[in-house]
Amino acid sequence: MRKNTNRAARLALGVATLGGAGFLGTLFSGPASATGVAGHWPPSFSPVVGHVYLDDNTAGTNTIGAFDRHLDGSLTPMPGSPFSAGGAGTGAGLASQGALQLSSNGQYLVAVDAGSSQISVLRVGGDGSLQLVPGGVVPSGGPTPVSIAVHGNLVYVANSGALGPNFTGFTLSPWGQLQPLAGSTVPLPNGSQPDDVLFNSIGNTLVGNLTGTSQIESFSVGFGGRLSAAPGSPLVAQGLGPFGSEFRPTDPFQLFVSNAHNGAGLGTVSAFNVAWDGALSSIGASPFADGQTAPCWVEISHDGQFLFTVNTASGDISRYWIAPNGTLSLLGSTPVSESGGVGAVDARLSPDGRTLYVDESGIGAVGAFAVDGGNLTELPSSPTSLPAGATAAGLVVN
Repeated sequence: MRKNTNRAARLALGVATLGGAGFLGTLFSGPASATGVAGHWPPSFSPVVGHVYLDDNTAGTNTIGAFDRHLDGSLTPMPGSPFSAGGAGTGAGLASQGALQLSSNGQYLVAVDAGSSQISVLRVGGDGSLQLVPGGVVPSGGPTPVSIAVHGNLVYVANSGALGPNFTGFTLSPWGQLQPLAGSTVPLPNGSQPDDVLFNSIGNTLVGNLTGTSQIESFSVGFGGRLSAAPGSPLVAQGLGPFGSEFRPTDPFQLFVSNAHNGAGLGTVSAFNVAWDGALSSIGASPFADGQTAPCWVEISHDGQFLFTVNTASGDISRYWIAPNGTLSLLGSTPVSESGGVGAVDARLSPDGRTLYVDESGIGAVGAFAVDGGNLTELPSSPTSLPAGATAAGLVVN
């Protein structure tokens, strides 16, 4: 158990309570890696600046694994972790991106309970601990929810069961209760296997990938949060098995989609312009090859300059530079730790963009990589073990 007996540790607890990285940024000038910061702490001590959460998707009662995130990028299990999510997991990996999301105000985690076709909402405490809100477990509106999109008080879930898959909408109250949004459900073809659903940053477009039929659904988001299919939707993907997606953080009208099922060494990432009505059009010579196998999970640097995609079958992370017009240039690939590379899945950046965390589901651990522009270096402390029984999907970093 972590002990807060010395002055530095008590200050670290205060830092975490007051908002972590933002408070440290006021306390110290210059980058976190500067010697000026190191000089304020004992060499073996790194203060808590945030947290990392994963949907454990545990069989029976589902749980959320929680870790304290330290200034040096390392992780330590949070006291009380894992926290009960209330619903049930499947006990097996979820082929999806976005199984766990943070509410727009940072107060709640919204998690899929794929084994019980439910969604759970947990309140994030000042110390990062989690507590299920009253009435926090609700039906997902379809079979086997796997992905969640959040914008403001609007929540959409991708239900991926073989029979009756759909996208279904909810509203999230200020107290963390989810209410079904009448008339929001969009039925999908049986076997289409939706695996990712997401909003752009301004909330006027929602997209979802259908891995089973290799299509991309795109919608304009209308008054009250209901969806209207964009012209040309569903779009035939530019590769087999469109999987992970991200809108460019600096441009809500550029979308990037990984194509996971092209075969060994044939992975690609597609780039699209997005019109106001949600219509997608290809950018340049898209799709862009990464030379690896099964690029699945996608993350983009907060400044919009670099794209990282986790190649689940080849055990590495491809790195691209993103030109202003959205074309991609491959920089190379960084191996995930030798024991956990194959099977690595979700990836998310820390709020300051200095650390990339990767769910290494193959070994039940979380990897951590220092980020320097478009370069990645795995930290000496990586990987950190997940709770026993976790088959984690979805990753949130705050």
